[in-house]
Amino acid sequence: MTTLMINGKQYELDAEDDMPLLWAIRDIAGLTGTKFGCGIGMCGACSIHLDGELVRSCMMPFGAAKDKAITTIEGLASEEGLHPVQQAWIDKDVSQCGYCQPGQIMAAAALLWENPNPSDDEIKAKMTNFCRCGTYLQIFEAVKQAAQHQGEQS
Repeated sequence: MTTLMINGKQYELDAEDDMPLLWAIRDIAGLTGTKFGCGIGMCGACSIHLDGELVRSCMMPFGAAKDKAITTIEGLASEEGLHPVQQAWIDKDVSQCGYCQPGQIMAAAALLWENPNPSDDEIKAKMTNFCRCGTYLQIFEAVKQAAQHQGEQS
């Protein structure tokens, strides 16, 4: 048994160190917001924050997450309400099928954590998750709105 801190809560998980963290989060901890997409770290559907850094959990071994703070889509909102990125996703009507959206939102939140006022080029360079529905324009607009909202709160 290994204790992982996920979304500010301790989880006792029984998994092999080489199991992809994605499966420990989904199948053992029961937090299914993080999605399996490609399994090779390309699509970003499995994106989470590990000690504040964006990682693709399908490529991260379970054992590497010990003693680190994990945030999944379920832990992004706070008691005060939705994260600015989550609100922007709603306002800009980003989702179509919605499958990639948890990973997209986690990527956008990480980008804005790192750079609260990214340029258009920086957004395009950092938002590398795939969306089969092609909502890239709405994603871009949502990131811009969330950045503006964060700037107003500072």
